[in-house]
Amino acid sequence: MKTLGEFIVEKQAEYPNAKGALTGILSSIRLVAKLIHRDINRAGLTQDILGNAGNENVQGEAQMKLDVFANETMKRALMAREEVAGFASEEEENFVAFDTERGRNARYVILTDPLDGSSNIDVNVSVGTIFSIYRRVSPIGSPITLEDFMQPGNQQVAAGYVVYGSSTMLVYTTGNGVNGFTYDPSLGLFCLSHENLQIPKNGKIYSINEGQYLKFPMGVKKYLKYCQEEDAATGRPYTSRYIGSLVSDFHRNMLKGGIYIYPNATNYPNGKLRLLYEGNPMAFLTEQAGGVATDGYNRILDIKPTALHQRSPLFLGSKEMVEKAQEFMREYAES
Repeated sequence: MKTLGEFIVEKQAEYPNAKGALTGILSSIRLVAKLIHRDINRAGLTQDILGNAGNENVQGEAQMKLDVFANETMKRALMAREEVAGFASEEEENFVAFDTERGRNARYVILTDPLDGSSNIDVNVSVGTIFSIYRRVSPIGSPITLEDFMQPGNQQVAAGYVVYGSSTMLVYTTGNGVNGFTYDPSLGLFCLSHENLQIPKNGKIYSINEGQYLKFPMGVKKYLKYCQEEDAATGRPYTSRYIGSLVSDFHRNMLKGGIYIYPNATNYPNGKLRLLYEGNPMAFLTEQAGGVATDGYNRILDIKPTALHQRSPLFLGSKEMVEKAQEFMREYAES
């Protein structure tokens, strides 16, 4: 069975100008995934890992102890790579520049949600790590700037996620399809288990927090009623499945077919999920797997960011399901 390391080196030939940089960065992310996997799997045995850290992140959300651990682990691992000029995280108020000679000469920046769905840790539910890689736009040899991170998603060089569930799996794309690697703890290796992943064009699963139904825009409400109607020709009603971790919900829908929706709402007029840390990387993966990713109206990857922690509605998954949801959004846009 082919390992992640072997696969990365093999595919490096597709990027003659990368000079091994992506290989090094993905190797660091692989190491971070192993460390987080280790601590998640002993979370129930020590109170040093479970529970609230007593802090809030820049969005005003309570940080879990594993949020802090995952963020610091990711920061240290990337700082050790000569290919990385800096990183931005959902858990950091500002981007972090690796302001050394090596960092100033590095060509890439990383954006990450180190531990997506961390509130699920205490109840032993799947969580994940999301990452996104860009080439810097500031001059090589100078300190990086905010503009290096404020690029539309269509400029991503690579993106991926790690899902920590019944097994730990790393899924990534470099713009040539999506591949998944399952972690074998006995060997300490990620092995190729899901080659050239494709999202089914249609599905029977919709994933959304229906407890917020009254706060949703009319287009979303109408689409949910459509999903719940009986119609033998289209296989409705669909099945509602919602874990509360973007990585976990998306991973299931990518394998089985479905749609994930986190819309704007009266309490989140611009949506809740972060465009740079969640929307763009998951949209890149979605499109590379044959799916569609929008904010309900526009392609996610074409949105020009205006703030580091910008929020955006998110509709992603099976092509036909997302397009149907968009029809409802446009029809009831004035409601």
